[in-house]
Amino acid sequence: MKYNPHNYQSFAAEFILEHPVCCLMLDMGLGKTVVTLSALWELALDYFDIGKVLVIAPKRVATDTWPRELSKWEHLTGLTASLVIGNREQREKALNCPAFLYIINRENVCWLVENHRWDFDTVVIDELSSFKSNRTERFKAMKKVRPLVHRVIGLTGTPAPNSLLDLWPEMYLLDMGQRLGRFITGYRERFFTPDKRNREIIYSYKPREGAEDAIYSLISDICISMKAVDYLDMPERIDNRIEVVMSAKEKKLYDDFCRNMVVQIGDEELDAVNAGVLSGKLLQMANGAVYGDDRRVLPIHSRKLDALEDLVEAANGKPLLVAYWYKHDLARIRERFPEARCIDTSRDISDWNAGKVPLALIHPASAGHGLNLQEGGCTIVWYGLTWSLELYQQLNARLWRQGQKHTVVIHHIITKGTHDEDVMKALENKDMRQSNLIAAVRARIGG
Repeated sequence: MKYNPHNYQSFAAEFILEHPVCCLMLDMGLGKTVVTLSALWELALDYFDIGKVLVIAPKRVATDTWPRELSKWEHLTGLTASLVIGNREQREKALNCPAFLYIINRENVCWLVENHRWDFDTVVIDELSSFKSNRTERFKAMKKVRPLVHRVIGLTGTPAPNSLLDLWPEMYLLDMGQRLGRFITGYRERFFTPDKRNREIIYSYKPREGAEDAIYSLISDICISMKAVDYLDMPERIDNRIEVVMSAKEKKLYDDFCRNMVVQIGDEELDAVNAGVLSGKLLQMANGAVYGDDRRVLPIHSRKLDALEDLVEAANGKPLLVAYWYKHDLARIRERFPEARCIDTSRDISDWNAGKVPLALIHPASAGHGLNLQEGGCTIVWYGLTWSLELYQQLNARLWRQGQKHTVVIHHIITKGTHDEDVMKALENKDMRQSNLIAAVRARIGG
């Protein structure tokens, strides 16, 4: 297929050419893979500036998106790729295969660093946000070999999805601490103050006054952001809250547990050993059931199931994509709706896009990056919420993206007066903070 880049794609590719270290914060659907491949083609075959390239990506994106994009476009002829995925023997064989581009899933990064003589001068990290923790082994492995790399290209649609503290590991892998400091402790002391704490134990940090703008200013020379709504003909999107209310008895059970961290449910005593466990169990109770001892499921109410049933009836055969979080949510939904089908395999995806699945169930963590589901429907139902803004946005982007022919409706089933409301508020606040970051490094095309 012939590639006729949009102005924003040409701008982004040129940004890569001009910046040996850079981060493209491109919204879902803007084509960051073909933009990056186009720039790599020029760097390798026009400028002779790079040699061996390593692409690190989520597994599904590594096995599907990058090889597909490479073979799709005429102008990329001449670029060869080797997929470093599979068992150890398959990975070693792929590394010994002559190629320009070596594509590996992020779970195998540690293995690569420990077992392979590092000879990559260029690294592309697709979904840079997956390196947001400096404690993970994959971050430590990349930190070890980062001085050996000449060019680093970070790609993400959700920069710092949870906290500005998440930016330090991501930026360190780009510039080795040049902008935000060489150590996270120094970064934290410079820009943050303790927030929630228990004497000497600090649970969270909040930015100092003016820190947000200062951080954005420091990284603005190597980062650009682009929102799909600014460059693409995006479908209309409607966000809707559907409130359900527990009975007085159910609400008392919930409130007693929230207050005392222990409650009697039937013959079983439900106990929360700490605040983190309490938060998870409160969300489960808001959904209608909770895990007790030995993973036994204790039913609380069916309000969300009733609301989902109303939505299914109102859809009248129109496909619904339902996001669940806990396994007992999935079990209870399937018990109420035996016709519901999980979206797990390539066959499931094909059948959904062909309109053969009227009620589909999907876990946000398995929705992944680069999964196209917009042909099969235009309505998402969040049965259970997630604290992760990244997973929330990525799942919504499966339907709300370029190519969607209908208005996208996103329903959130919220149990009134519960932890659901806290999660929804947190997602909105995180989205606001992320929007500030994106605005701060927004690409100024032609200006």
